[in-house]
Amino acid sequence: MTASHCLIYKICPRPLWEAAAAAGRFEGAPVDLADGYIHFSAVEQVRETAAKHFAGKDDLVLVAVDATSLAQLKWEPSRGGALFPHLYGPLQMTDVLWVKPLPLGADGTHRFPLP
Repeated sequence: MTASHCLIYKICPRPLWEAAAAAGRFEGAPVDLADGYIHFSAVEQVRETAAKHFAGKDDLVLVAVDATSLAQLKWEPSRGGALFPHLYGPLQMTDVLWVKPLPLGADGTHRFPLP
């Protein structure tokens, strides 16, 4: 996996994202701050990330970012040895392409606004 022309995604509780948007930058969720980088997922990883780390949680947003715009982004081995995008610094709102709700469906799984 390379970062070339690639969208990466952050799942975030809506209230935390709204506070970050008001501040003009996202410093990270508690897990990001504890690990020293902001966790992102590639498109083929984001559904599993939701199921593993956000199961049953509502009031979330999905944030899309162009990986090529992030100078401090590193692709590093994580779950199952797969390379995951990690941002070593704050995410500026100017780097965000879009933010969409990530609701729970009737079956308890998240409904992604992705193909």
